[in-house]
Amino acid sequence: MNAQQAVPLTTGSVLREMTDLSVLAEFPDPPYKTVQFSSYDRRSVAPYAPDWYANSDGFGREPIPGFLKTLQEPGEDKVGKYLLAQVDGPGVICRTWTAAINGEVKVVLDGQAAPLYEGSANDFLGHTHSALAQKAGLITEPIGAGFRQAEACYFPVPFAKSLRVEWRGRLDQLHFYHLEVRRYPAGTPITTFSLADLTTYATDIARTLRVLQAPNANWRAPIAGQVEPFELTVAPGAQESSEEAPGPGAIQEIRLKVEAGELHRALRQVIVKGFFEGAPQPQVEAPIGDLFGSGPGVSPFDSLPTSVLPDGTMVCRFLMPFRTSARFVLDNRGDQTIRVAGQVALQSYNWREGTSMHFHAKWRVDHGLLAGGGADSFDLPYLCARGKGVFVGAACMLLNPTGVPTSGGNWWGEGDEKIWVDDDTFPSLFGTGSEDYYNYAWSRPDLFSFAYCAQPLDTGPDNRGFVANIRWQILDALPFESSLDFYMELMHHSRTPDLSYARLACFYALPSVREDHLPITTADVTQGLELPDNWQPVAAGAARGATFYQAEDLLVDTPANVEIVSGRMWSAGKLVRWTPKTEGESTQLRLNLAKAGRYQLVATAAFTPASGRFTAKIDDDTDLSPVADLFTPHHTMLRNLFFSAGDQHAVDLTAGEHTITLTARGKNEASRGMEIGVDFVWLLAR
Repeated sequence: MNAQQAVPLTTGSVLREMTDLSVLAEFPDPPYKTVQFSSYDRRSVAPYAPDWYANSDGFGREPIPGFLKTLQEPGEDKVGKYLLAQVDGPGVICRTWTAAINGEVKVVLDGQAAPLYEGSANDFLGHTHSALAQKAGLITEPIGAGFRQAEACYFPVPFAKSLRVEWRGRLDQLHFYHLEVRRYPAGTPITTFSLADLTTYATDIARTLRVLQAPNANWRAPIAGQVEPFELTVAPGAQESSEEAPGPGAIQEIRLKVEAGELHRALRQVIVKGFFEGAPQPQVEAPIGDLFGSGPGVSPFDSLPTSVLPDGTMVCRFLMPFRTSARFVLDNRGDQTIRVAGQVALQSYNWREGTSMHFHAKWRVDHGLLAGGGADSFDLPYLCARGKGVFVGAACMLLNPTGVPTSGGNWWGEGDEKIWVDDDTFPSLFGTGSEDYYNYAWSRPDLFSFAYCAQPLDTGPDNRGFVANIRWQILDALPFESSLDFYMELMHHSRTPDLSYARLACFYALPSVREDHLPITTADVTQGLELPDNWQPVAAGAARGATFYQAEDLLVDTPANVEIVSGRMWSAGKLVRWTPKTEGESTQLRLNLAKAGRYQLVATAAFTPASGRFTAKIDDDTDLSPVADLFTPHHTMLRNLFFSAGDQHAVDLTAGEHTITLTARGKNEASRGMEIGVDFVWLLAR
């Protein structure tokens, strides 16, 4: 397309792209390159230079300010002014993110005398749409989920000539940031954003927000072809193929459900292979569960391109166009017969040579990794591709076997994404942490789900065990003309052997693309599916100084409604599970403290769909808070409960015997029961 003759990009047209997945299947015209401005450590200059894994990236007191330029040195108040982003030429702000940033930003479009925005940096980077809508007087309170997803915000801000973002704040305080921009060729017609766009495109904003808030319920594309049901039974070691769909056409949506005796194993050990145009090697090759972002096991979440429903139904909405044919194969590398049933929605499609692209989803895993920080850090490849295409998202599924029970110490994702596009000599995108790439922050272990990102699995405690993260790059897709190299640092808080790290890379590409994918082996999908047996908590990281007591060793007696459950998730392989008959019922644990001191009580407990609420008391006179609610709707997980005594986090305890009384306090109305599971208790020296 001749950029001078094209219809101008507007806020409205880019908003419509946010939920139109068909846009991704054709190379963008006009083309653009997505770049990221971030607070990465400026000492990182090259892979074999000494500070490539330097990690001062927004915590404060960085050796080199994490900005493009210092505009004004800090004064006596320690406040300075810095250039956060500068783009000369047309573009679109497409993603902002911050974990925490102090100070203010000034956002200037096209060199205009009046800034688009001048105010709280945290508000603009974390709530772009709400910050602008509040400035326009359209809302008084920030809108929740939708454009804001975890700690990131997706709201398009187009500009015709230039973008300049200045930050005024204190370098000795937190100042993490990402700002992603689509950069278009000079002359690309773009209508610059103004606050009036919030009214002009109010219908587009409302529709986009509605879909982003509930993709599975609200994303509906008209089926332009037919819906084909399918059912395949695959024996161990066998392969079964779908019927070949003739082209030209496109797969619009796939819905399926897997049935097997041990479902979590089947979802990893049955490999999906997708072949377009009779290709000799598959464009899609991934375990069936991991392909949808659920792995291992069924981990419900709702994103725009994929959803996993609580009943195990998995949905993929990535458009998959083909010119002559499409065929899928199920390859069962496990030892159990499985059944897969579902439906494929097909539509007509006008294949355009040189522009239309095939969908690729490639999975790889490394087992037995030694993860750590410092000299143990390294860059782990997600995808290295040569040719022309568009990168549209990634997922990772880990088994993190550390014994440290807290995020401080068991966090696996301190490393940054580093993405080279085309002729980059330095990454176009260099981040500030793995969780920051996946849109959250501070190694948070809670489960969440948004249109473009999710953490559907984290067995715990904190970041230990099985973890799954997903990020789809829709508004901030990464077109590449000749090459893309996506690496993620593996940097762990503690030296941890035998870590398994699987990852899925999704992209569209022309048939001439070549990439570094290797066929999935049987060992790839049969290892890393079980937690280590008889693990023990380690007093390190944020648990430094802790004394641990296994709950089964603290039982005063074992009434009929208290049982000891065995399993790999539990420390020392055992969990105390108490099923109170009525609210107000109590049970006791008794521990012997070797040394008097000031301690905080922590319980590492099981969160399940059948869990209830309880309170705790030490001895007869110290009530603890809060009321602990152990319900979670879909998973069985371990989480740490830090108790306080009134306004004090810790209590003074004498050496000798102490009694911990647990009292049932009913249950969440969605819970199936009132059970209380305690794995271990610890006293944290304060």
